Order: sequence, then structure tokens, then C-alpha cells
Amino acid sequence: MSEVSQSERDEAAAASEREEDVEDGGELFAPDERTELEQRWTEIQTRFVDEPRGAVEAANALVDDLMNRLMSSFSEERSRLEGQWDRGDDVTTEDLRTALQRYRSFFGRLLELRVER
Repeated sequence: MSEVSQSERDEAAAASEREEDVEDGGELFAPDERTELEQRWTEIQTRFVDEPRGAVEAANALVDDLMNRLMSSFSEERSRLEGQWDRGDDVTTEDLRTALQRYRSFFGRLLELRVER
């Protein structure tokens, strides 16, 4: 039987976490919202040939919109949890687990980002 390397175990664990994120609602965007954003990006890239400045301005606006959606989503989640604590409501471990998974997913994706040149 062959020995599994640490990097192979790490890769398997990361893949498992990504699968859990999807199963537990850890996706940052709903599928229809993701499709809409991807379509907008494709249109921007296509537009670059004929209108480079406009395409870059549109890309800037799209990224700004994306970041605002992310910030709003996490702000709403934080406010919901804080509202429960402020009222003295018990926040379930499941609520906290879900929140932590969303943060983990977001944090991991930010760390994985690479600048293409």
C-alpha cells in the first residue's frame, strides 16, 4: 500500500471543506446571482476590444458592486447574530457554526486570490 503524502492529505481536506461549504450554504452567492455576475463579466471582457476605457470602467463598477454585496451580506449576518445576543436570545451552536463556515469560506477564498498579469 502506498503512503499518502501530507500535501495530498491537505488537498483532500481542503476539497472536503469546499464541499461542506456548498452543502451547508457556505457559498458566497446564490447560483442565479453568481450566473448573473459571471454574465456581466463576460460582457465586459467582450466589450474591451471595441471600448477599452468603458470596459475597464464597467469592470470597476462590477467589482465595486460585488464587494458591496459581500459586505452587505456579512454585515446583515453579523447584525442578526448581535441582535439575538442583545435581546438575550440564545444563539444556537448551529447558527454560530453556519456563520463561522461562511467566514471561513470567504477568508479562504480571499487568501487563494491570485493576480493574473
